[in-house]
Amino acid sequence: MSATEQHQQSTTEQRLRTIWRELFEDRDLGKASEWWSERTVDHFLALGVSATGAAELTSFFRELFEAVPDAKMPIEQLTADDDARRAVVQWHLTGTMSGKPFQGIEPPPGRRVDIRGCDVFTLDEDGRVLENTIYYDAAEFARQIGMLPPRDSAVDRGITAAFNASTRLRAKLRR
Repeated sequence: MSATEQHQQSTTEQRLRTIWRELFEDRDLGKASEWWSERTVDHFLALGVSATGAAELTSFFRELFEAVPDAKMPIEQLTADDDARRAVVQWHLTGTMSGKPFQGIEPPPGRRVDIRGCDVFTLDEDGRVLENTIYYDAAEFARQIGMLPPRDSAVDRGITAAFNASTRLRAKLRR
């Protein structure tokens, strides 16, 4: 990135790019207190999990990195608003779930993961993350690791047909 581009970047954008690089490229969890405070809350919507504070977030990301040891998660797009200290980061996660257990999935299935998602950040007055809501397609993640059948497979179509039959039956019984 040129000096002109860096100068044109907002403070919020610069801060998030630094945090992202240190966390996802350097994997330097020793800097957790620079990124997160005890007030920080990350909402991982697809998992139904919220992690609060630097210790919980460090634990979450350590578990992720140990489960997907070759994980890469570059930023595809970042939009920031300095006045509100808010930003949206669109990312692309690739890697193989071949390490340690993750969120109760054990043993890891050894399958490739390739998903896109986005984080919606609010920073505090000190430039640490105050709140972050993380969005990605959990069903697609589950398909890729083998937890759900592949999209449009015979099993997937069978599950949809069974669901539709069940829904029709319940509707008929309510009448």
